[in-house]
Amino acid sequence: MKKRFLIIALCLACTASFAQKRKTATKRPVKRTTAARTSAPSTVTSAGANAQQTVLDTGKKVALKPFDRPMDGYYKKNNILSAKVTPYANLREADVTFAKRVWREIDLREKMNQYMASPKQRLIDVLLTAIDAGELTAYDPTSTKDDPGGDAFSKPMSSAQARSRMADSSVVDRFDKDGNKTGSEVRAGEFNPDSVIKFRIKEDWIFDKQRSIFEPRIIGIAPLIKPKAAGMDLDYQPAFWIYFPEARQVLATKEAVSRNNDATGLSFDDVFAKRLFTSYIVKQSNDKDERIRDYAQGIDKLYESEKVKKALLDYEFNLWKYGQ
Repeated sequence: MKKRFLIIALCLACTASFAQKRKTATKRPVKRTTAARTSAPSTVTSAGANAQQTVLDTGKKVALKPFDRPMDGYYKKNNILSAKVTPYANLREADVTFAKRVWREIDLREKMNQYMASPKQRLIDVLLTAIDAGELTAYDPTSTKDDPGGDAFSKPMSSAQARSRMADSSVVDRFDKDGNKTGSEVRAGEFNPDSVIKFRIKEDWIFDKQRSIFEPRIIGIAPLIKPKAAGMDLDYQPAFWIYFPEARQVLATKEAVSRNNDATGLSFDDVFAKRLFTSYIVKQSNDKDERIRDYAQGIDKLYESEKVKKALLDYEFNLWKYGQ
């Protein structure tokens, strides 16, 4: 019996010794490099680990996550960006029984017109940006034989020419290498959009007997500048003309800033179509091609402007006769 226990104990001891040798044989030895053998002890502080990680990161190209700009508000104004122009009704010459051409000036210093000069969305910035992008064409306002008034859209201008007309010019002296004055030249300065305080529009008042409607239709719009010559301030003159039917699609996608409500959704095309501006008449079509200032001065110019405006309204009132 003792022999059996002794044999079993020897078998268990041999089995344990064999298993320990096999485990030791399967474990691969770790080879240490020369740098590792000569380096400091493996125990490093947290500051040293961070510094080493920073050095390693500088040699790698890390792909940064693209910046996703958050929405400025709780809804996005998409309607104004995709707005389409409401076309005018078709007009035949045979249906026009009355037509009168009128030139008006819009003063942005008037309270009702101040939204056109808002820093958030200036009308002049909208026009110049569209001209630079090739969406609109600027026309030279210079008077010619074929275009005495300079507002018949007869000569296109480049965007650089239109910009140069808007910039303030100054006379600069020229000097030679010895410092002697040799002459002077006119150089264009920087354009200040706040310097544009007036616009001129050309429109036709038409009575359409087919629809029995008396309505205005704007033909052109021009920013006015006040040039200087020999140190003297001249009267306001158009910098360039824009063909308004062509500009309607551009103006329809540009929101007009409202003083009282940010959710009106009105575009610049809407404010011109709905006549949401105040203006005064400076000329009407006549046989002598005279402007109001050619025969009226001072406060009389304003009275004459109101007289022309009242004559247009009286024409429409006189068309209808109401029964008793």
